[in-house]
Amino acid sequence: MPRPKTRTPLLEICVDTVAGLDAAIQGGADRIELCSALALGGLTPSSGLTAIASDSAIPVLAMIRPRAGGFDWSGREVTAMEAEIAAVARAGLSGVVIGALDGDGLNLAVLRRLVRAAEGLEVTLHRCIDLLGDPLTAVDQAADLGIGRILSSGGALRAAEGIDRLKAMQDRAGDRLVIMPGSGVTPDTLPGLLAALNPAEVHASASASAPDQPRLQHFGFQPAPDRQTDAATVARLKALLGRKAEG
Repeated sequence: MPRPKTRTPLLEICVDTVAGLDAAIQGGADRIELCSALALGGLTPSSGLTAIASDSAIPVLAMIRPRAGGFDWSGREVTAMEAEIAAVARAGLSGVVIGALDGDGLNLAVLRRLVRAAEGLEVTLHRCIDLLGDPLTAVDQAADLGIGRILSSGGALRAAEGIDRLKAMQDRAGDRLVIMPGSGVTPDTLPGLLAALNPAEVHASASASAPDQPRLQHFGFQPAPDRQTDAATVARLKALLGRKAEG
């Protein structure tokens, strides 16, 4: 008798351009994290990109992060984030990706406001948790807030280097929320993550080097080096996840 297939882990791809959105969907992504400025860790996407993404056939979650830098938001910034969440809801996207810190812990007051603003939407806590000394308490707090998943590298630069902490976070979360490994997830590192964590969901940029355009770089219009979402890399990740499900 053949072994029953296990569930295929979901593949979330982060994108920050229309071309990246199209490449992710073409490659077989299951869900999109929609941002601007991925080179800065991802900021709130523009209204135009949000409108285009709203027509996607797969779920799209929008990053809610109004500026680069830390995650200690002023009162006016929190108000801006609430407005951004409202715009995402009006556009018909599936959810939002949020985070707020207060010293070496989650800012629960701010997160409560943002979760309340996102009522009816999926909510992910982003990698601000990787800055904390005690992520396990943060897992409990996120679950209590009703957050559905946490994106984390396990406190390391790359998820493959944070496996021990990611496993501890999974154990702490139980079935209360999903721990989604992300950062540095490539076709080379994904098999090790799958073997160690058996995650329900995986997050990746699936990017490849973009062609150099020296004139644009000279004037500061393009970062050097630049990267872009690559449909073939998305497809390779998707195939590895399917292979995992087949055992």
